[in-house]
Amino acid sequence: MTTSSFYLVTLNSQGKREGKTKLTRPKLLNFMVQQPACTVAMEACASSHHWAREIQKLGHRVQLLPAQHVKGYLRGQKNDYNDAQAIAEACQHGAIRPVAIKSIEHQDEQTFLQMRRHLSAERTRLINHVRGLLAEYGLVLKQGHSVLRKALPDILEDTRNDLTDRMRTLLHRQHSRLIAVDEELAWYDDQLKHDTRQDAVCQRLLKIPGFGPIVSKAVKSWMGDGKQFARGRDASAALGLVPKQFSTGGRNVLLGITKRGDSYVRGLVIHGARAAVRCAAGKDDALHQWINRLVATRGVNKATVALANKLIRIAWVIITRGENYCVRPSSAA
Repeated sequence: MTTSSFYLVTLNSQGKREGKTKLTRPKLLNFMVQQPACTVAMEACASSHHWAREIQKLGHRVQLLPAQHVKGYLRGQKNDYNDAQAIAEACQHGAIRPVAIKSIEHQDEQTFLQMRRHLSAERTRLINHVRGLLAEYGLVLKQGHSVLRKALPDILEDTRNDLTDRMRTLLHRQHSRLIAVDEELAWYDDQLKHDTRQDAVCQRLLKIPGFGPIVSKAVKSWMGDGKQFARGRDASAALGLVPKQFSTGGRNVLLGITKRGDSYVRGLVIHGARAAVRCAAGKDDALHQWINRLVATRGVNKATVALANKLIRIAWVIITRGENYCVRPSSAA
């Protein structure tokens, strides 16, 4: 699939190529209507979820496969037809876990989180940019958006510093831009809290230690209904929270975590786990006692990542089985 064309390869039940064709986007659905019900495999790439929904409406079974895993099935020179055959063979082999097809509502949730994330990153870039410019004039500020927001009006009004009229004009425009970004981000945060209150799944996730509105919404949006995973460990492995293995000759070697999957969601879960680890001292339920033992034997950082792994498994159970998180008392209690 390219920006304007689709390359299709047809395989029979024995895996032999029976045909190939190239179609433009307007002709794809007309071609699929004329085909008997079959399995259609595509790479999980831009616009693939839209086409998967449209092809499913025609009675076909659609599978979206991760591009990095399909690459191992490519043989010969790289071209569009060989890529299409590699996708078809990977689907027929059945060893690759397909990507769950997103509904329109699911895509709306992810779009909302992406816009909020980019807006937050834009604010950080703007603040760092202004702090760097002020440092060139001998005005050094501490890190943090609240520091700059409070100090910038005073800097603009102070006539004793070395700022020229032109520089004050430029800083004033950046200050106005910062206020606009803050207001826009505040709208997203209010909307996030409102959506979380209206979402039954997020309300159950909020009971997990370390899960706030942002983490709950992000995990729910990333995991969907969770049925693409057979167990909780598969979910944590897909998010890259399990150890990386480098074993040979019967000698098992475990390294750091794999860091696969969505780095943004993984970072949110780890930061939430870090907050839970920081508040674990003095609590006597089973989970926090486990955290305290792990901190004492392995250190804070390893305990944080291990807790993040466990929290994703707990979230998978809550999402897929509709259960509520219950605090389990410690064995000593």
